[in-house]
Amino acid sequence: MYVPTKIFFTKGVGVHKDRLASFELALRKAGIEKCNLVYVSSIFPPKCRQITRSMGLKKLAPGAMTFCVMARNETNEPNRLVSSAIGLALPSDSEEYGYLSEHHAFGETQQKTGEYAEDLAATMLATTLGIEFDVSLAWQEREQIYKASGKIIKTKHICQSAEGDKNGLWTTTIAAAVFL
Repeated sequence: MYVPTKIFFTKGVGVHKDRLASFELALRKAGIEKCNLVYVSSIFPPKCRQITRSMGLKKLAPGAMTFCVMARNETNEPNRLVSSAIGLALPSDSEEYGYLSEHHAFGETQQKTGEYAEDLAATMLATTLGIEFDVSLAWQEREQIYKASGKIIKTKHICQSAEGDKNGLWTTTIAAAVFL
């Protein structure tokens, strides 16, 4: 079975009169438009290594079947705020798997959407690792509990937000974790 050994994160925004073309432009900004994207769920493979966006983009081949976790949002409403984010939570033991999450929202700031995606990934990992926590606590408080447990070493997110085009053109945001 194929298990990815590398991953990189990217994001983009596109604006166009056609919905699909707007998505294509967002993919171009992210640098992944030349790939046949295959959406996968939320598992960060054991021993997978994060590489930079520029390193990852160099490894892509036109037409390649490329696995990714993607968040996508779009609007044609003038000035409507849209955002897309990928969250990541890694266990301290690199032999264990981590979690990726995708979240997309309307009317949320980039920071709020990004932190929500990060929270989702960390919460999924925490429940898998048996870390006890109070779901009613704010993300920042739970983040400290997760990291203090010694079982979660890192959390992060990547987020793209944009305001809908003032003339009603389609505006698409994407964020992606791309596996290699």
